[in-house]
Amino acid sequence: MSLHSLQNEIFPLVAPSELEVGVRIAFSLILGACVGLERQWRAGLAGLRTNALVSVGAALFVVMGAYGFSPDGSADPTRVAAQVVSGIGFLGAGVMIREGLNIRGLNTAATLWCSAAIGCLAGTGMYLIAITGTAVIVLANIFLRPLGRVVNRRSGRHIAGPATQADPSDFAFEVMTNDKAEPRVRALLLQTLSRPEYHLKSVTTSHTKKGDVALLAELQAAQLDPAPLERAVSRLTLDPKVTSARWWLDESDKGDDEDEF
Repeated sequence: MSLHSLQNEIFPLVAPSELEVGVRIAFSLILGACVGLERQWRAGLAGLRTNALVSVGAALFVVMGAYGFSPDGSADPTRVAAQVVSGIGFLGAGVMIREGLNIRGLNTAATLWCSAAIGCLAGTGMYLIAITGTAVIVLANIFLRPLGRVVNRRSGRHIAGPATQADPSDFAFEVMTNDKAEPRVRALLLQTLSRPEYHLKSVTTSHTKKGDVALLAELQAAQLDPAPLERAVSRLTLDPKVTSARWWLDESDKGDDEDEF
């Protein structure tokens, strides 16, 4: 007799009612949305809908594995949960982007992995553990960010430079183009901003109401020197596919390396 069969004889799984299954699915949706809400607020690569769907999908797979093929619940849901963990790796790999020496999306991928775990817990009816896990994930994403910045700053990893330099300055650089030219303009932007004076932290893409594409680059410099940025604006605006280009000093402390490695 296998260990799983012995476990089913001692602790048999009772198949839940359809109402109970619906409650579990709704629970996974709500908790996944709570995790995704923080990602959406932080403009992560996978936001509210993605995390909610990952959580619901994990719950559905667990319910199916436990009760879908065996009404008495004698199936082994742990095998399905293991496959959920493996499958979510492909989705996590899709949100990781390599930009120069940086890899963005690691934190978002880890959050998706955690959302799948929350869905598995909700699918098995472990509501209290699922709620606790959701709270821990959200609090970790919120409160460990400042701690990470402090560690980077203290270790000297934030930006390399002589000891006589002033505090680093954050800049935002925006380029407007159209949908078709976005890949070429993005490559041109990365080439133009790849300078030793700056540390390119991230490049994000968004669409305006007019149908244009906005490329927003976040930079960090050891000192406030606008001359290289002005030259970058002049170079980019020479391209016929670039509608406009501008830069400004970012004082919002928005651009931390939450998704960089």
